[in-house]
Amino acid sequence: MDLKGKVHKFGDDVNTDYIISGRHKFKTLDMKELAKYVMEDLDPDFYSKVEKGDFIVGGRNFGCGSSREQAPLAIINADISAVIAKSFARIFYRNCINTGLPVIECDTDQIDEGDELEINLGAGVLHNRTKNIDIKIAPLPGVMLKILSEGGLVEHFKKHGTFNFD
Repeated sequence: MDLKGKVHKFGDDVNTDYIISGRHKFKTLDMKELAKYVMEDLDPDFYSKVEKGDFIVGGRNFGCGSSREQAPLAIINADISAVIAKSFARIFYRNCINTGLPVIECDTDQIDEGDELEINLGAGVLHNRTKNIDIKIAPLPGVMLKILSEGGLVEHFKKHGTFNFD
């Protein structure tokens, strides 16, 4: 699974209410509509700057807060290809995999706003094209790559009728 895009960088402790504010997430179930408000409390122009395939990059504890799936679903529908951070809140991490949003843990200190990245999830390579450096990431297990490539756990189940990952 190869991903390419530019970086939109945020700091530590980005909670799910920063990802999608409560003032929006309870008004609609339309994820395309919610996507217009992703990260707006941290960057009001975020949605207008995103191009298909871009990345959100954070610091520590990304996705802390409530465990609602609207946060990763809104990110996906904003055309973000993955979230990269030093660490993730566990329930947010799992919700991302379940909904088909790749999440990558690594040191993000050498990644800056606007950098162009290429990521090979299977090989565990993140290449910062802007700085011409590689950042080691843990390769995702095959089962997670399969879930992600099929659009998440629900889509995997619809396709196979089971949670057997052989």
